[in-house]
Amino acid sequence: MINRHTHAICKTIFFFLLLFFLTGLGEYGAIASPSSDKALLQKARSCANYLYKSPAKKKYRHNWDRCIKRYERIYKASAGSDEAAYAMFEAGKLWTNLYRYSSRRSDLEMALSLYREIVDTYKKHNVADNAQYRIGEILYKYKKDFKQAYVELLKVEIKFPHGDARAKSSKIMADLETILEKTKTASVGKKPLENRRQCLVHDIRHWSTPTYTRVVVDIDNPVAYKKRLLKRDLKLKKPSRLFVDIYNAWISKDIESSIPIKDGLLRRARAAQYNRKTVRVVLDIDNMEDFKIFHLYDPFRIVIDVQGKAEKIETLGKKAPEKPAEGQDIYLNNEKEMSLAKQLGLGVRSIVIDPGHGGKDPGAIGPNGLREKDVVLKLSKLLAHKIREDLHCETVLTRTEDMFLPLERRTAIANMEKADLFISLHTNAHKYRSAQGIETYFLNVALDEHSMNLAAKENATSKKNISDLQVILNDLMLNTKIFESRSLAKFVQQGLLGELRQGYKKVRDRGVRQAPFYVLIGAKMPAILVEIGYITNSIENNRLGSDKYLGRVAAGIVTGIDSYIKDLNLTYKGG
Repeated sequence: MINRHTHAICKTIFFFLLLFFLTGLGEYGAIASPSSDKALLQKARSCANYLYKSPAKKKYRHNWDRCIKRYERIYKASAGSDEAAYAMFEAGKLWTNLYRYSSRRSDLEMALSLYREIVDTYKKHNVADNAQYRIGEILYKYKKDFKQAYVELLKVEIKFPHGDARAKSSKIMADLETILEKTKTASVGKKPLENRRQCLVHDIRHWSTPTYTRVVVDIDNPVAYKKRLLKRDLKLKKPSRLFVDIYNAWISKDIESSIPIKDGLLRRARAAQYNRKTVRVVLDIDNMEDFKIFHLYDPFRIVIDVQGKAEKIETLGKKAPEKPAEGQDIYLNNEKEMSLAKQLGLGVRSIVIDPGHGGKDPGAIGPNGLREKDVVLKLSKLLAHKIREDLHCETVLTRTEDMFLPLERRTAIANMEKADLFISLHTNAHKYRSAQGIETYFLNVALDEHSMNLAAKENATSKKNISDLQVILNDLMLNTKIFESRSLAKFVQQGLLGELRQGYKKVRDRGVRQAPFYVLIGAKMPAILVEIGYITNSIENNRLGSDKYLGRVAAGIVTGIDSYIKDLNLTYKGG
């Protein structure tokens, strides 16, 4: 029989245990209040600070484990809370610092996994941008994976343009650009293997205006190359020259060795066998502001974009060329309409519409034989008409008939026309016929597998080549309207969904995404690529073959463009 003294002791113990459980004062409590989370977080930070200040304690793993477990209890018991995000971030720092003593790769992987979870789960938390930065920093400092580090740090600018980690990220990216350039130069300088077959430079193509020229050098296989700019030599009366040395290559006998351009920007393009294994391509320059050189795959080609100095006086509206370039359809309005477009559109006066694929490239094909190239061409003409009617803007189609156009030429047309917007139209496809939905893209690194796969499909290249391209994408986008493009994509996606859902059921929103599409690279204006539905899905296939559906798609895109223009008005007026 329990006496009164023992009973009193038991009641006292029960009372304190209940209080301990309900208030979450213990680190192991199953129920924790926000105030207890903050207290636990403070204790964990004290543990970490004490550890960091003690050189002796940092030598022993169990001291690190003890502090890490304190943070772990917080983010596991209070998932989704502010304290959980802070705890994960601080635990990631501990794992990273532990690696400096342990040299265990698994410690770095633990840090990376925590930082990635923060970026994925706590996207709006104020440590998310720093977590993304830490991922790039680990890859740079400890894993020495410079290419992937560059891509991860680039995501800081993309995902968190207003975050405080952006400045730190940009600084490391500048260092990485130097490292990657040196690596590329070193690989170029290596003596090619004697048994390696030399590549053939078989064509030079160009599209040109007095302020913009794109030159494309076609080569039958991937090669190493190096660029160099020589300033004007007044004594020898030589113009500025930009040349590209293509290594382990030889020039075709059929190629035109000197191509006169004489557009006020470039005098000519020349190609010759510089030595036994080097082809040199030279551009003689009269008036250059900037240039970019990059390469594309399947087939391999080197693209040289040269930007001339801007004209001093901008005329109102644009004049059509006397003879439209092959494959283009130019619709012009009268001067009154152009003035109205300028007043209402803040400079959005002309829009280039690009019907994807064409000619020998049918694009995606539906189960009933419906071809992507035919669908988007019909849509482009409907869209051009509606833009002229509703927005009073000039429209240019990259093609008006079933003809093949290289991707790099489509962008060149937009640049030569000095378009204010560029919209490339496509239909989607998937091996699973259940896949459906609308999505709109702007140019940037692909952040998910789906975007990577789609870019590879639309670019007609491999995922490996897309991955290689992403490393150099930041340099290619220095003059690209990234944020404007993202804004345009957002408004067009909203316009499409709003219009289509008025007339159709089950219109899936696949969102605004980003990927490195060849057709958008080098565009000097806000540029997007719209996937208007899955041609491989039975429901959307039937819709894509309907004029009514395409009419609604055109109306949705115009609504999006109109919203974008109105948003520009508010932005410029400070609204």
